[in-house]
Amino acid sequence: MKMNLFPVRVKRQSDRFDLYRCLKDGLYKNHLKILPGDVVIVSTKFAAISEGRIIQTNTIHVSDYAQHISNRYRIKSKTAEVILRESDYTLGGMNGFVLAFTNGMMAPNAGIDASNAGHDSLIMYPASPHKTAETLRRRIFLDTGILVGVILADSRLMPGRVGTVGVAVACAGLSPVIDMRGRSDLDGKPLKVTFQAVADSMASAGNYIMGEGSQSTPYVVVRGSNIVTGGYTMPDDSMYVDPTQCIYRRSLSRS
Repeated sequence: MKMNLFPVRVKRQSDRFDLYRCLKDGLYKNHLKILPGDVVIVSTKFAAISEGRIIQTNTIHVSDYAQHISNRYRIKSKTAEVILRESDYTLGGMNGFVLAFTNGMMAPNAGIDASNAGHDSLIMYPASPHKTAETLRRRIFLDTGILVGVILADSRLMPGRVGTVGVAVACAGLSPVIDMRGRSDLDGKPLKVTFQAVADSMASAGNYIMGEGSQSTPYVVVRGSNIVTGGYTMPDDSMYVDPTQCIYRRSLSRS
């Protein structure tokens, strides 16, 4: 298998825009075309900007509990307020960060980011990440007749590791995991619990190409992955493990 990744550079956006039209223009300017079986990786923050998911900090009223979180974890009070609004619940934190559970996954500061957001602004996740991915997949199909996969990718810290990797916040048109249970390893022993996180693996590769700074590369086209892409829609929770079965959550809660 030979997999290729093609960066799609576009102009910086700071207000609502059409996510598919921007991709289409970027493909044209970068001399690229979408082909059957491609997977389009999109920066979650870029998708959020397209939906106007930017909040000006001067419009935020800080609750008493947000002020408590701000004091406890040494985080700006208005940022703490937005974190609480965007979280299903919080799990704790440290100086500068609150670990939250949102959109079915753990995310520092509920995925909220101040980088590339402009002065005194915060970027939140899309309101419905899976809907955003599915809408883009359908737009591509209706315009080109080509079935692709779409992944919304964000960067994430891994427990006990330095630096960030990519993670799939949402996907459409492909199965995010491959069930390896029952298959054999090199010694012929059957695998009992292994799932291959396909969407996360591609999100991490795409995130590496996108970069974390000023590269202005919010799209990456993956070609040759051998992933089956189609018109099906995966359930929102298809790549999330129940908190009661998460090794990190269970181990830390019992320590």
